[in-house]
Amino acid sequence: MIVAVLRLTPLVWQRLWIWQLATYPFIGAGGASFWILLELYFLFSFARDVFDGLGRRHFWRLVMTVSVLSALVAVGVDALTTLTGWLGSPEPFVLMQGQRLLLTIAVAAFATANGRATILFMFVLPIEARWFLALEILFAFIGFLQTRDLVGFVGLCAAVGFSYAYIRSGGGRRKGLREMRLRMERWWIEKKLKRMKRKRGLRVISGDKRGPWVH
Repeated sequence: MIVAVLRLTPLVWQRLWIWQLATYPFIGAGGASFWILLELYFLFSFARDVFDGLGRRHFWRLVMTVSVLSALVAVGVDALTTLTGWLGSPEPFVLMQGQRLLLTIAVAAFATANGRATILFMFVLPIEARWFLALEILFAFIGFLQTRDLVGFVGLCAAVGFSYAYIRSGGGRRKGLREMRLRMERWWIEKKLKRMKRKRGLRVISGDKRGPWVH
């Protein structure tokens, strides 16, 4: 019962249960399954890098800002379609509930800040991170075709857009974005040096252990 009250529902605008705008990302969506574990794995992988790049305070500011704004957009669409008589999904908001919204934010933020980084899509196909913005919209649309959850689809699209705008604008902290970029560049250089060391038998001499972003 408590979990149901915390999920995002039409009661936000019908009964002014406005706390749901902030609580729904932290309520798990879907039953126990392999897909839930896969979603949580990807969430951890992307969110960890975003957290390291932005820092604790600005990471949570990103999450809460995008979550609330995306929910407001989705709730507005739900109210509009309901009042105009459009027959939507019997379970609105299901596409953007819980970890699905958090995963969308984390992937969009990472792809925006590290567009040229290469990611193995489904552990096989190498794709530049910037293309994941479009892939998120595509997957959300596929989910919409399966569930008819228009408000959830709109909410996910809004989350991608707001996350992109937040990171591009600096989110009030340009230094955090610079640190994220430098961290990724350092990781990539270290990876290349290790590969060269294995292939050519080179000895890699470490530089300043403080890292490039410590002043």
